[in-house]
Amino acid sequence: MKASDVPCPDWMQQRLKLHGHQVPFSTFMEWALHDPQHGAYGAGHLQVETDGDFVTSPALGDDFSALLARQLIEWLEVLARRHPDQPLAVVDVGPGEGHLMDQLRPHLSVQAPDLIGRLECVLVELNPGMEARQRNRLSSDHPIPCRWSALEDLHAEPLIGILIAHELLDAFPVERLIVRDGTLQRQLVQLQPSELGQGSLVWGEEPLPEALAAQIAQQAQRIGLPLPPLDVEDGWATEWHHAVEPWLRQASYAMQDGMLLVVDYAMEASRYYAARRPDGTLTAYRQQQASGDVLRHAGEQDITAHLCLETLLDSAKATGWIPAGQCRQGEALLALGLPERFSALQQLPGHQLDEALHRREALLRLVDPSCLGELRWLAFERCADHDDLPMPNPSRFLREPS
Repeated sequence: MKASDVPCPDWMQQRLKLHGHQVPFSTFMEWALHDPQHGAYGAGHLQVETDGDFVTSPALGDDFSALLARQLIEWLEVLARRHPDQPLAVVDVGPGEGHLMDQLRPHLSVQAPDLIGRLECVLVELNPGMEARQRNRLSSDHPIPCRWSALEDLHAEPLIGILIAHELLDAFPVERLIVRDGTLQRQLVQLQPSELGQGSLVWGEEPLPEALAAQIAQQAQRIGLPLPPLDVEDGWATEWHHAVEPWLRQASYAMQDGMLLVVDYAMEASRYYAARRPDGTLTAYRQQQASGDVLRHAGEQDITAHLCLETLLDSAKATGWIPAGQCRQGEALLALGLPERFSALQQLPGHQLDEALHRREALLRLVDPSCLGELRWLAFERCADHDDLPMPNPSRFLREPS
């Protein structure tokens, strides 16, 4: 990670002083992203738009949601037959600007009119600043109603439906690990006093707490992962997603029956925890620029870390989710009909040439392996003991394009 001496904002300086001038990086990341007054998401500082701090697939236009709706409807129709008289839900956890749900509702209404009256959309948003923007975007007079809820509040009456975690898990606070003398240490963020008064942020280290060391050792053993890898140099660093498994457990309590779709940046453990990757995947985004300087601009930039596929799958199984397949986004969208949408652009009249070119560029970005096409789609099923009406195997996004 860049910069060992970063100016510390006043609010972060006050917070660190209250905690002995140092905290684990995971705590710093939690504050920087989710503090309700100062955090990048908590206070609504980030803009998830094409001209904002970074862009997601739904922010590029309507085509992504139109294709995703085809998969959601396939799952919803099976759930509707399993539970003929029960309401159904599409749950978006961490909805960002609300683009996805805003675009999905019209497609669900048109493509699955029989579900109207049974279907609701639920948004789970922890950050007041982002929720306010979502409420402004989402109309209240749509035939498919929307409501906001905490994930924990859904435990009392678990839902039947689909839970979507779109570019959510990679923004969970992570433990930052570093190798010293062949042993894993936990990285800290420390406040270094300055004669000028502002103070600076610097990296520090401490031995792994017992509970964290046990979690890493147990999961690494289950998936056959040597951590740290053999023959790594002193200073090799990486991330550990300690918060993913607790979230998956909370999500399982919220769903009585249905599917979980995770769309996120992820890679295999052999790449993630490789000796040739000496500095992990931790990245900051601000004003469309990526940076490894994750301590700078606390509260004004996004901070993310890729997921490890094997640890994610292991955590899902441990919390009651049954893996139902995964692929890259480019493959998923091709299977859901992206070529048809390319062809339809050629049929637009001449006066819509600008629109056609804009949509074509957006579609290409969705599948470009160097861009959003590298996202992974991972499906998981909850309560898959319905022999009479099983979920399609494989799901539509996993089939060969017709």
